[in-house]
Amino acid sequence: MPRPTAAQFSYGSATVVVSALAMLLLFRTESGIGVAAVCTVALALGLLVASALPARTKPTRQQTARRTTAPPTPARTHRTIEDIEIAAAQRARVGEHSLHR
Repeated sequence: MPRPTAAQFSYGSATVVVSALAMLLLFRTESGIGVAAVCTVALALGLLVASALPARTKPTRQQTARRTTAPPTPARTHRTIEDIEIAAAQRARVGEHSLHR
């Protein structure tokens, strides 16, 4: 069973709170049974909203291949020596920590 995402938690929780307040104000119930019924309905509505959101899935091989392979652009096919030197300098700095002085 997949774990719920943060969006599912937040939307479900917000739905429970907002719908419970709205129903309590709308029905103006004061009895314990009425409050319990409203809370039960609000909880069921929150679960419905949370489960209706799409769950995070792992990308397929086809999706990752589509994302990582981009057709070469004309600007990238003709590189100058200056472009190569800049790229080499950037690669040399990859392992550096951002807090170095």
